[in-house]
Amino acid sequence: MEPTVFPAVFAALFAAHQVGDHWVQSSCQAAAKGGTGWAARRACAAHVASLTVTKLVFLVPLALLGISLHPAALLVALAVDAATHYWADRRTTLAALAARVGKGGFYRLGAPREGRDDNPSLGTGAYALDQSFHIAWLFVAALIASIGGAV
Repeated sequence: MEPTVFPAVFAALFAAHQVGDHWVQSSCQAAAKGGTGWAARRACAAHVASLTVTKLVFLVPLALLGISLHPAALLVALAVDAATHYWADRRTTLAALAARVGKGGFYRLGAPREGRDDNPSLGTGAYALDQSFHIAWLFVAALIASIGGAV
């Protein structure tokens, strides 16, 4: 593997994640994806689908830099990323993981108090854990895509 492949792939995935998770995702998807029932699952799946397309779009310019990725490795990398993103964005799953590893209090940090809307901000423990979880899996996805070898 060329030494520049992994950093280039990770940078592209990270940039695409920021755009896809904050600009491409609709407000309806963001509000609904953690709920119960099939409508919430569909909202989360639609978010993950648009996020994955965004990541593909950001990876295309790498070919202009002479970086080629094996299609199967890229497919596996994006599937791993999409599956873990969906899992975390269903919210109850990530909250349960946080509780299990002793981070439940941090996960709830900054959340509105029961029956109140007193902290509508991005500055919550849930958001920080969500983003760090996604970035860790972007690292794994970049490794998978990079290890696959050039075509």
